[in-house]
Amino acid sequence: MEAISKTGNISKRIICTPSPSAKNSFFYVQETGCLAAGDTAAAYRKDLESFLFAAVTKGRGELNFGRETYTVSSGECFFIDCWLPHYYKSSEDEPWELLWVYFNGATSRQYYDFFLSQSKNVFRLSSFERAVSAITRIIEVNEEKNPNGEILSSKYIMDLMTLALMVNADGERYDSALKNKLMSVHNYINDHFSEEMSLEMLSAKFYISKFYLTREYKRIYGMTIFQHIITARINYGKKLLRFSDKSIEDIAHLCGFNDQSYFARQFKKSENITCFAYRKMWME
Repeated sequence: MEAISKTGNISKRIICTPSPSAKNSFFYVQETGCLAAGDTAAAYRKDLESFLFAAVTKGRGELNFGRETYTVSSGECFFIDCWLPHYYKSSEDEPWELLWVYFNGATSRQYYDFFLSQSKNVFRLSSFERAVSAITRIIEVNEEKNPNGEILSSKYIMDLMTLALMVNADGERYDSALKNKLMSVHNYINDHFSEEMSLEMLSAKFYISKFYLTREYKRIYGMTIFQHIITARINYGKKLLRFSDKSIEDIAHLCGFNDQSYFARQFKKSENITCFAYRKMWME
């Protein structure tokens, strides 16, 4: 079904069937398109093995998802898991125009879960035009049946999810004072990771409650403070393993680990390879 808006935009829907290689390796498009203001059809769906990313370019509409009802206006996006029941419709008095893509594949689930741990399903991007451009390109390459369409589509889907994950980096959910304080904690860990460090010490040093520090730090940086400390120590350990002839025991202490065996366990957990094997691999 096609409809033409007052601005001349035409609704279109493109249904795609991914190749086996796309299903195995890429983010792949299941359906994509754009909705003109003249087409105000509502949609209720559930149990779809799919993720939906949509950008509202004009007007407004309503999204029901996860026991919440959102008003989604021009300049906003929504990103949802379509396995869960969801309902969306255009406003009657201010009908929306939007672009959308249903997709799956690769690490879609992991990206979505990480996104949801930091953001809400409806959000506003400072770089909204980049989201519009990415979906527009997805529509174009699939409409044209570009021979590299699946590769390009995967790239543009990745662009969309990257934009979604950067919502917090845009500063839309965090005041500057909090961001500056957490950045100070982040930089302190980078500079002092080899020293004795605890959540209690950081909480006291930066005058922020342990609970708030733990919760907000993970929301902004995507990892716990403990994970950041361990990662910084492992990174330094990798540098010493590659560019020094120091023993594993000495390296462990220089990185801030109290004993060699704990360093070895954390290194294996992080790299899926032993310290000795890592050194041998990079030295040869």
